[in-house]
Amino acid sequence: MTTAGGTRTRTATGAGTAAEPPGDAGPETWLRHAREVTDPVLREAVGTLHPRARTVAGYHLGWWDAQGRPVSAGWGKAVRPALVLLAARAAGARPGTAGSSAAAVQLAHDSSLLHDDIIDRDATRRHRPAAWRVFGLAGALLAGDAMLALAVSLVREDGRGTPAGAVLNDAVQQFIGGQFEDIGFEERADVSLTECTTMAARKTGALMGAACRLGALAGGADETRATGLDAFGRSLGLAFQHVDDLLGIWGDPGATGKPAGADLHARKKSLPVVAALSSGTPEAAELAALYTRDPSLDDAEALRRAAALAERAGGRRRSADLARRHLSEALDHLDGTGLPRPGTRPLRTLAHWLAGRDH
Repeated sequence: MTTAGGTRTRTATGAGTAAEPPGDAGPETWLRHAREVTDPVLREAVGTLHPRARTVAGYHLGWWDAQGRPVSAGWGKAVRPALVLLAARAAGARPGTAGSSAAAVQLAHDSSLLHDDIIDRDATRRHRPAAWRVFGLAGALLAGDAMLALAVSLVREDGRGTPAGAVLNDAVQQFIGGQFEDIGFEERADVSLTECTTMAARKTGALMGAACRLGALAGGADETRATGLDAFGRSLGLAFQHVDDLLGIWGDPGATGKPAGADLHARKKSLPVVAALSSGTPEAAELAALYTRDPSLDDAEALRRAAALAERAGGRRRSADLARRHLSEALDHLDGTGLPRPGTRPLRTLAHWLAGRDH
């Protein structure tokens, strides 16, 4: 079939023909492999959407511009598809197994990003104007809904049917709950780090855990090992979110694709901010004052001041420490599966990279 961008794609059952890297390959090699396996499945699936939803989805995924002309902006790091494929590999699956589940998880994730950008009024995504800025709120919202429905259909194509659908559905319900909590935090001044961690576990950890469980199911793992891989993904998700939130304040905009201090500008109760606000220091009190709806936080100097206060109050250090702790927990869960270490090596490599990345 042909997509709006004019690219001929393979069927989902023919996905996964990209040569698998050696077991000792680096993390970015595995991420590139995940994109190669997943992209044809995504293109075919998105090609079944209503033309207007397809245009928005393909723009968001970086395949074409607003007029449907092919570009190569890319659809992100492919972390969640990589977790699906590598969990299946660790469970002993043949190369290429779980391509449909990998695409389904990416569709669910991108659906949430479309909706997040609307909720947060984020103007950019992956170095381009966010879809809602290009196609309007209604267009982006409906496209996100269509992508989520498509993910639920697609996840059943790896041969696990209802169990796989239930795994994805549970993760979706959890990250929706996490989003509600995140929104509610904006109206509160007394958010605890425990509450913020619970929110991140739902909003980020649940889908990363589901990615690993779906891979385990596709690879024929028993329930004990599937549960262990799920726990690995959830803990890794918390480490990932700590790093993501750190980059949201102190990251290089050229690498992250977001303006400097974007999370501070939006007054997000991110993990390092909450860690700073709960420190009981004078800097925490000043940061709390800046976090009111005072428009002074909208200028560059105020954003730099807020970032400095969060760092001096210990938010940056504490969040980085917690990222390392959650990474250690994730690796312990992976050890607990009893899966052969050569098979789990790529998961370990990817986990270390995700917890120490700079973009």
